[in-house]
Amino acid sequence: MSSIPDGERVGNEERIHRAHYSPPWANTSFIGVAGSSGSGKTSLAHAIIEELNLPWVVILSMDSYYKRLSLDQLAAAFRNEYDLDAPEALDFDCLVENMRDIKAGQKTEIPVYSFEKHARLERTTTIYSPHVLILEGIFALHDQRVLNMLDVKIFAEADADLCLSRRLVRDVRERGRDIEGCIKQWFSFVKPNFHKYVEPQRNVAGMVSDRIHKTLKQKSRSHQLELKRLGEISEDAPLSVNVTILQQTNQVRGINTIIMDPEGDREDFIFYFDRLVVLLVEKACEAGLHFTACGVQTPVPNEIYNGLCFNGEVSAVVILRGGSCLETGLKRVIPDCRTGRMLIQTSPRTGEPELHFFSLSPDIAEHKCVFVLDPQMSSGGSALMAVRVLLDHGVREDRVVFVTYMAGKMGLKRLMGVFPEIKVVVCRIVCDLETRWVEQRYLGC
Repeated sequence: MSSIPDGERVGNEERIHRAHYSPPWANTSFIGVAGSSGSGKTSLAHAIIEELNLPWVVILSMDSYYKRLSLDQLAAAFRNEYDLDAPEALDFDCLVENMRDIKAGQKTEIPVYSFEKHARLERTTTIYSPHVLILEGIFALHDQRVLNMLDVKIFAEADADLCLSRRLVRDVRERGRDIEGCIKQWFSFVKPNFHKYVEPQRNVAGMVSDRIHKTLKQKSRSHQLELKRLGEISEDAPLSVNVTILQQTNQVRGINTIIMDPEGDREDFIFYFDRLVVLLVEKACEAGLHFTACGVQTPVPNEIYNGLCFNGEVSAVVILRGGSCLETGLKRVIPDCRTGRMLIQTSPRTGEPELHFFSLSPDIAEHKCVFVLDPQMSSGGSALMAVRVLLDHGVREDRVVFVTYMAGKMGLKRLMGVFPEIKVVVCRIVCDLETRWVEQRYLGC
């Protein structure tokens, strides 16, 4: 069977050609830290973070993965007669699924376990985009599926008496236990299981080295090369039909004249920039919003106007800090529009974009249209990252509308090459290397 190139029509469907893009947090580096209860695994994990001196390092505790207990098991746990220190007590399937999601650069939900209630809580903790993850727990090196994903394997050793004393202090202070119950658990379950299950993990442990630093440097170089490759393959490609350039009417040209004048008054700049953003958002509404027919009673008795209503919620994500310049214009068009935030900054070390912070609506995946606001796009690196984050949080690609005042042609082609179904609304196409100046003039700093 012959293959059909992307972009050709097959039956009634058309395949969309898209370039590959992998965010810098994909293929997360994993460190596993195992050892006896009370051996200092958590302290060792924090020491590793300090030694690595890297951003975006997350500690994942295996304490989160205790299985749900039946009523009989729960009663035994409260009597300190249920074995929580055997591998069977842990949900390794859930752990492996979470680790695979993180390895693939996807968002994942980590369960939350209460030792006081001996139960998994309804709420979860979200992990997304770490560059390094440290898995710590007594069985961090036990499951072969986990071992296959670990880049570094560490076994923490400590004297048994020290481990017991640490466990007593922790369980009494933090987990609401009594000393008699802690000692009962230690000799009934913890100590026997250490020799049976935990101690053998020492044989698969390695040493901490500079392997993680080397891996991250290689990933950074690969990401920069990928951005360069995206630029090269899209250099001769035509601009996507999903890119809408604001019509250069006399009004728009007049506003641009005021905005582009570096000697102009800042108050005038803000006023006319807001006016231009209104035009951009209105055009974005035409490109991305969906409507349904609806009728309203007019002031004239018995007269119905058959018009249109929004179909579903529209929201926006502001790329900090420049995207905040577009919020005033957005609110003038859609006053009740919910907004999220992303902070993406260029690393001074590598020159590549880095995701520092994001806050999105919990139900953003259900929104019919999501505007991404950023006043300038140069290489397209930050835009690629922003859209990737939205897709990883369940937003459909064809519901994303990127709104910007000006963009470099190469950056636009990179963005559309990777995400061909999104829409872009832009006022001006400029040089790819144009410096960012809009937010400085708008915000005054």
